[in-house]
Amino acid sequence: MDPSWLPPLGIAIPLAGACVVLALAKFVPRLVVDIVAMVTAVVAVGAMSMLLAFTAAGRVVTWVGGWTPDHGVGIVLAADPIGAGFALLACVLTACALIYTWRYFDDAEAHVHVLILLFMAGMVGFSLTADLFDLFVFLELMSATAYALTGHKIEEPRSVQGGFTFGVVTSLGAYFSLAGIGILYARTGQLGMPQIGTALAGHGMDALVLAALVLVLTGLLVKAAVVPFHFWLADAHAVAPTPVCVLFSGVMAPLGLYGVLRVTTTVFGGVLPAASAHGTFVVLGIATAVVGAVLCLMQRHLKRMLAYSTIAHLGLFLIAMATLTASGVAGAVVYVFGHAGVKGALFLMVGVLLARKGNVDEFALFCEGRDERLTKWLLPLGALALAGLPPFGTGLGKAISEESTESVALTALFVLVSAATGGAVLRASLRIHFGLGPPPDDTDRDTTKGEGEEQEGRFPNRVPATMVAAIAVLLTGGLLVGVVPQVAEAMGVGAQRFLDRNGFIAQAMHGVAAAPVGGIETAWTWSGVALGLLSAVLAVAIGFVGVHFGLGRLRGALKAPLHVVHRLHSGHVGDYAAWLVLGMTAVGALFVIT
Repeated sequence: MDPSWLPPLGIAIPLAGACVVLALAKFVPRLVVDIVAMVTAVVAVGAMSMLLAFTAAGRVVTWVGGWTPDHGVGIVLAADPIGAGFALLACVLTACALIYTWRYFDDAEAHVHVLILLFMAGMVGFSLTADLFDLFVFLELMSATAYALTGHKIEEPRSVQGGFTFGVVTSLGAYFSLAGIGILYARTGQLGMPQIGTALAGHGMDALVLAALVLVLTGLLVKAAVVPFHFWLADAHAVAPTPVCVLFSGVMAPLGLYGVLRVTTTVFGGVLPAASAHGTFVVLGIATAVVGAVLCLMQRHLKRMLAYSTIAHLGLFLIAMATLTASGVAGAVVYVFGHAGVKGALFLMVGVLLARKGNVDEFALFCEGRDERLTKWLLPLGALALAGLPPFGTGLGKAISEESTESVALTALFVLVSAATGGAVLRASLRIHFGLGPPPDDTDRDTTKGEGEEQEGRFPNRVPATMVAAIAVLLTGGLLVGVVPQVAEAMGVGAQRFLDRNGFIAQAMHGVAAAPVGGIETAWTWSGVALGLLSAVLAVAIGFVGVHFGLGRLRGALKAPLHVVHRLHSGHVGDYAAWLVLGMTAVGALFVIT
């Protein structure tokens, strides 16, 4: 069976499904719209599962429309285990979001389902394309639908402001990327990644190529919310519909890092010194992990808390990817997959609290969750899984990533950052569900409250089975990533293929069959289990200390620096655009000096 038809099918299915939903919307009841959207996502999951299975034997390369490398231009899709894995992840998370949406929204119209399906098409295309301009096209398809979903509640000023900020900042980054693509096209006359990589390999890293590298990476780093490009992410998560946050944190932001690694290795791998890429990405990763963890600990708005924990974990993913080794890349991908399940479940549980209590403020919900049978036990479990508790996939990915860095300092950073994010969520759960600690002191003006949020659904008696099913699937998926050894093994093979730049170019341009690769060690180790348990224990300690010491007292002790941080996160588009330009300059400087 020729699998070359599967990559374009993965893009065509959600596009066709969106068209069908849009055509039927005015003539059928909401139930039919839900069913059509759900069937579309499930069919896409099946197609991408088949594609992932075929990539075990090698890459699946498709030149769409009969174009070939001889034409100089054309749309090429190249699926390896990691790219196909990300495409499958996007489809699975979309299916879970749609299941949850089935009963969650009071007034969801068909355009919400259409936007979610188009968003899925953009993510799948981004995961599979091997053409730099098409990478930009799919990036923009993702972005445009994400802006609309973020500002879905147009009657709320905060929703419109969050969507506007998201749109301006990420669009600005994308336009910088487009400028870099234009420079590369002017230099090489090519748009395909393997063709550009081949053309650049014969020349050194001059100022023009360095400028193109920095410009192209800027849009991807913005999408990945890497510090100092991260300002948009928490604002967007705070106002976006809860099921959409699952897609933002679980797959959209990590796809930015996937794009960074793909472009760095395939397009610029022949001219960019590995040491320079490693040093730059490690510095950016450390800054992102530390800033995200600190801001996560300081939050009382539950959706913002989870958003900043995503930023912290994105920093850890980037540090692992920065090793440019098969074990580092495999560890990062396993970590991403485990994190997607756990973080998605946590967001959906916050959505349950919003639907049941009309609030996502840790202080206002003090003792309010005592009667919550679902979130009372699953939210603390999710917090510990976020910290890296074995045998969850977050723990396995963290363990592989720690070992790949071969650095005690970076291993300590992984332990502390994961413990801080898990501890923050656990602290909130202990207050909300068990009423531990004194009543919170609500006097700090430099913090965003979670009160006044509009309920997206109302379920005073019991949570619908569809919402419970989505949470269970995601949390179970995060567990299975760490329990089923074949997942990590496949990503180990995929990482070796991903980093085989010469093999990728040879297969995409000349049809040379992929060479067999051996496996790498991706199983649990005693040190990995011990460090995972250590992170979980530290998370418990942070949670209990936070409950009794008090977030207000901690913020009071750090009042001066936190006030500065709060002022930096102003919500003003102009400020964020200035930080984007500053960050772009800093990335260029890091490539030069490292």
